[in-house]
Amino acid sequence: MKFQIEDVTVYFPYDNIYPEQYSYMIELKRALDAKGHCLLEMPTGTGKTIALLSLITSYSLSKPQSQVKLIYCTRTVHEMEKTLAELKLLHNYQIKHLGPAARILAIGLSSRKNLCVNPTVLAAENRDSVDAACRKLTASWVRAMAAENPNVPTCEFFENYERAASAAVLPPGVYTLQDLRAYGKETGWCPYFLARHMVQFANVVVYSYQYLLDPKVAGIISKEMQKESVVVFDEAHNIDNVCIEALSVSVRTKTLDGASRNLSRITQEIERFKATDAGRLRAEYNRLVEGLAHRGNLGATDTWLANPALPDDILKEAVPGNIRRAEHFLHVLRRLVQYLRGRLDTENVEKESPINFVASLNTHAGIDQKTLKFCYDRLHSLMLTLEITDTDEFLHIQTICDFATLVGTYSRGFSIIIEPFDERMPHIPDPVLQLSCHDASLAIKPVFDRFQSVVITSGTLSPIDLYPRLLNFHPVVSRSFTMSLTRDCICPMVLTRGSDQLPVSTKFDMRSDPGVARNYGKLLVEMVSVVPDGIVCFFVSYSYMDGIINSWNETGVLKDIMQHKLVFIETQDVVETTLALDNYRRACDCGRGAVFFSVARGKVAEGIDFDRHYGRLVIMFGIPFQYTLSKILIARLEYLRDTFQIKEGDFLTFDALRQAAQCVGRVIRSKADYGMMIFADKRYSRHDKRSKLPGWILSHLRDANLNLSTDMALHIAREFLRKMAQPYDKTGSGGRKTLLSQEDLEKMAENGVQEMLY
Repeated sequence: MKFQIEDVTVYFPYDNIYPEQYSYMIELKRALDAKGHCLLEMPTGTGKTIALLSLITSYSLSKPQSQVKLIYCTRTVHEMEKTLAELKLLHNYQIKHLGPAARILAIGLSSRKNLCVNPTVLAAENRDSVDAACRKLTASWVRAMAAENPNVPTCEFFENYERAASAAVLPPGVYTLQDLRAYGKETGWCPYFLARHMVQFANVVVYSYQYLLDPKVAGIISKEMQKESVVVFDEAHNIDNVCIEALSVSVRTKTLDGASRNLSRITQEIERFKATDAGRLRAEYNRLVEGLAHRGNLGATDTWLANPALPDDILKEAVPGNIRRAEHFLHVLRRLVQYLRGRLDTENVEKESPINFVASLNTHAGIDQKTLKFCYDRLHSLMLTLEITDTDEFLHIQTICDFATLVGTYSRGFSIIIEPFDERMPHIPDPVLQLSCHDASLAIKPVFDRFQSVVITSGTLSPIDLYPRLLNFHPVVSRSFTMSLTRDCICPMVLTRGSDQLPVSTKFDMRSDPGVARNYGKLLVEMVSVVPDGIVCFFVSYSYMDGIINSWNETGVLKDIMQHKLVFIETQDVVETTLALDNYRRACDCGRGAVFFSVARGKVAEGIDFDRHYGRLVIMFGIPFQYTLSKILIARLEYLRDTFQIKEGDFLTFDALRQAAQCVGRVIRSKADYGMMIFADKRYSRHDKRSKLPGWILSHLRDANLNLSTDMALHIAREFLRKMAQPYDKTGSGGRKTLLSQEDLEKMAENGVQEMLY
């Protein structure tokens, strides 16, 4: 269908549209017109992705003079593929209506591991090894050697791509990672470098958050993007944590040992070069005198990760004299590693600010702040001069230099925390030095400054007013949408006590109470006998899940559950969990029914959907608070309180409830779907906790369901399932329509939008 939103003709590839998709598009258009940033919370399963894609592509089609480029950021490769598949459908629809004028180029960009087509490179097991294997075949000096000596191995795909030179372009179309690989095999060009080259010409680019938020990667991939771009962060409820991880570094004894090995290997290389090619080292020295900005443009294969610190002004300075010569620089690094080793050898937990750390480093090891700032770039320059290709061997020394540069650059928003052992296992010495970032706005600020519109959207952004404070920006539009439903297909309940009327909770003082474990077990046993197909249970942590399952096993609860359904458990091993999920789905498909035990904040809670019969009920045992004794968390809470006036309790509750909402939101994936959610903890009945759940869940939470015991919850579940079994009218009966056709939209345009939507 196609319809007008003010001056934009929107092409939408389906025959009907949900009212909330329509209002979402109106708000999104307001933000684009105002060239500002927006925050939009839209319930899961209401077609957020297609609404975003169709409005933004239609917007740039209707305003050909201002070419808007869309940069769409997803969290996982799986989500990226889903987004590109939706876009393909939309693109075909637009071409059908508009002809060749609607052609666009849309590509997904991922690491070499997901795009490489060279079988020898792909044999490496992890991402870093694949990158290194690729460099061994494509670095400029390797190719120069191969030109003289035909026995030196190179990559035929890259050679073909280089030979094609400016002819190596992608024809317009929508390319998923699979399509890029297929196209690469067909033409014989390297899909990874082709995609990286085409990013600057594409109308739509889909890639991971890191490519914009992690300055080491963004400096290479995203520096070409023009200002007129619209950036979308999808599923962005955890965006503050992604920003913080991008700027945090932890150093362990293992890292320091590895760094020492790297340094001795670099020393050998320098000695070798002095003997054979001293001119190269001298040329590098002269280059560094002129400053890093004059490094010249490196070929695409030689660029490594960019500087982790953000300011540009550094690059115009000359590199400090004491690290220009390669051997002097190595002395500085050795002293730094030695100093860090001394700091790790401690009995107590220590915490200090970067300013104090740098001052103490200066007194003990004689390394000043300016030298630290340049460590990362100086190492990069040295590795290029020494023609080192197996970069995966040098990850440890990169970590140390990354740490040094961040410590030398930032004075606020960070702290350095040294812990001699993990508090949960105090008898095992495992010292770690962490540079932890507390301010999420540091990593995302360049994105807000550079692009005209940034859209942050997810199914759980409640309370929505906390995000602008955490990320320190001013959205022009900030809206939370509710779900328009023809029938009440979501049934949230708050269970506060067991059938013996004892309160249930995972509060620290009640956690080990056998009565709580018994009541939780009883709840699950009752539910498996009533609810068909799949049930998903979320626990607050792995250790708590293990404890509960053990006690259920001893008391025979598991045996009772097994009589009705099979049990599958998520572990910390990815392969095991994938296998368990697969079998869980098979058990649901064949009608045996299954229960899946999982952990909030785990892999499953974030990206796996339990739609249709795979999830008819989800139980959240407890409230998934973070481990509140963690030193890093305490430091971050202090910073948030002092800088943004966010109270500790508010932040912890907000963080726990967005995780809980993320877990229970897994069951509803479309409007035809139905499912129940049980929040099993007495604390959910308190208004200050409950009110932080997303609006679309709260609007279905009746007062009668707020303070239930097991037997009452069982009764409600039976009633609900009986009601869901009745046939219903999908388009919405009575006054409120939940599926709008093209005529409805035209009528709405005449009568004014309001009366139709509300």
